[in-house]
Amino acid sequence: MEQNNELKIFEDKKIRTKWNEEEEKWYFSVVDVVSVLTDNDYQKSRNYWKWLKNKLNEEGSQLVSETNQLKMQSTDGKYYNTDVMNTEQVLRLIQSIPSKKAEPFKMWLAQVGKERIDEAYDPEIAINRALDIS
Repeated sequence: MEQNNELKIFEDKKIRTKWNEEEEKWYFSVVDVVSVLTDNDYQKSRNYWKWLKNKLNEEGSQLVSETNQLKMQSTDGKYYNTDVMNTEQVLRLIQSIPSKKAEPFKMWLAQVGKERIDEAYDPEIAINRALDIS
């Protein structure tokens, strides 16, 4: 299963992502998403996700059991197993976190998906985006 690591930016915050070629789905670091929605640093976001996982499990939500883990690069440069969710799961997660940023984040998710679709139809877009990043 080939996966491409990327960093996406939402309001100056980095969100670790992976594109899964086989499934044709984006996967997003849950802690990074929580950090954006709660406006917390990494450690507080990690603790919030831990608390929310327990709460969702107690409520019988399947969201947590559907969460995957993928190796993603941390700020120390090493790769660690990281809880990730695909776009649909992230949309469900957003419903569990009270946040003023929920709507802007949903729009951002839609834009991320649109960019990938555009690149699939016109590979030159992906090449130009890669050149802009360099």
